[in-house]
Amino acid sequence: MQTEQKAGRFSLIPSLPALPRRRLLAACALAVGLTGLAAAPSQAGTLTIESWRVDDLPLWQEVLIPAFQRSNPGIAVKFSPTAPTEYDSSLAARMAGGTAGDLVACRPFDVSLSLYNKGHLEKLDGKPGMEFFAPAAKAAWQTDDGKDTFCMPMASVIHGFFYNTKIFKELNLEPPKTEAEFFKLLDTVKANGKYAPLAMGTSEQWESHQVLFTSIGPNYWKGEEGRKALIAGKAKFTDPQFVAAWEYEAKLGKYLPKGASAQTYSDSQNMFALGKGAVYPAGSWDIAYFNGKMDFAAFPPPVPKNGDACYISDHNDIGMGINKKSKNKDDAYKFLAWLGSQEFADLYTNKVTGFFSLSNHLISVKDPIAKQMMGWRKNCASTIRVNSQILNRGTPSMENEMWNVNAQVLNGKMSPQDAAAKIQAGFAKWYKPQQ
Repeated sequence: MQTEQKAGRFSLIPSLPALPRRRLLAACALAVGLTGLAAAPSQAGTLTIESWRVDDLPLWQEVLIPAFQRSNPGIAVKFSPTAPTEYDSSLAARMAGGTAGDLVACRPFDVSLSLYNKGHLEKLDGKPGMEFFAPAAKAAWQTDDGKDTFCMPMASVIHGFFYNTKIFKELNLEPPKTEAEFFKLLDTVKANGKYAPLAMGTSEQWESHQVLFTSIGPNYWKGEEGRKALIAGKAKFTDPQFVAAWEYEAKLGKYLPKGASAQTYSDSQNMFALGKGAVYPAGSWDIAYFNGKMDFAAFPPPVPKNGDACYISDHNDIGMGINKKSKNKDDAYKFLAWLGSQEFADLYTNKVTGFFSLSNHLISVKDPIAKQMMGWRKNCASTIRVNSQILNRGTPSMENEMWNVNAQVLNGKMSPQDAAAKIQAGFAKWYKPQQ
């Protein structure tokens, strides 16, 4: 997750789900007392794990580290997180100064790639545990040519839609499989007048892109095929398959609540949790928030028409690397091998609800909604957020541009064609394969 300063507030890009905004303030407060720990030099005999996941501290202390130590007695492990808004800069400084921990939680793509290119992370190809991950799972932590892997994949997040099962029962609705079925469902809810068809706002903008557009779009540009075509310069955002995704988004904008342009992420969560919205465009990280508050289920992004192949955004979120200057490299590799194990995959997937192991181990998922979403992998091809690899490196920032244009399309302030043209024009300014 790359951190940028925009409009007087922090923007968490592109891996925002690693710590949803509703928990950011609490996390930062807790991190005040932990920053000193994270900055402490690594000492031989104790493995230190760096991470931005402050909220995971009890999980590591009470569940994950004890599980590792049962099969590796005598290895002391300390989890020392840093506030997410400070993690990238403080970790880079500690790496350069030789005081970083032995194991490093890795953001996907460019932030971790930068650490590797500066010589801070070990090359992990062929190391124990790495054999359990497919090439697609490792893509977020590899060099552009795919030859070097520098972090072990840990977990991804999946995008789709949650729905209020009581409202669906009341209005005699079924989860839609096609775009036509989805619009018919939304029309039914809108005509009823009691509920917002889509519980979503555009005030913070990031949801418009990271949650909605990145979820519905892959069914149009055929997931990895379309994403890789953009990188190769063989496709443009102004091509029909990309414009079609914005056209679909524009239609969905008609079903947002009144005052959606001022509605925040927390407002949307509350609206759905209180039973005021029928459908909620979601990331799997939201499962834990709604559990115990309401009865809900999930459906994947509906395909354009019957018979079309389905694609899901199954976005690489977090990995783990080894500090090249670690004084405990042997023990660090033992820990990394355990991170690739069946035991860790089971524990992490079931204890961090909505974050799914990227390994090829068979996992029995206990949470019913998480199980439902993970099950989409069986029938739908996985892809990642369209601009997360390589495409965010230039100026103007495609990530920031995507936030803006998708919010405007949903608000009816920008046409799908203009959105496509704006993104493509900014892209072509700096990316040679698009010139």
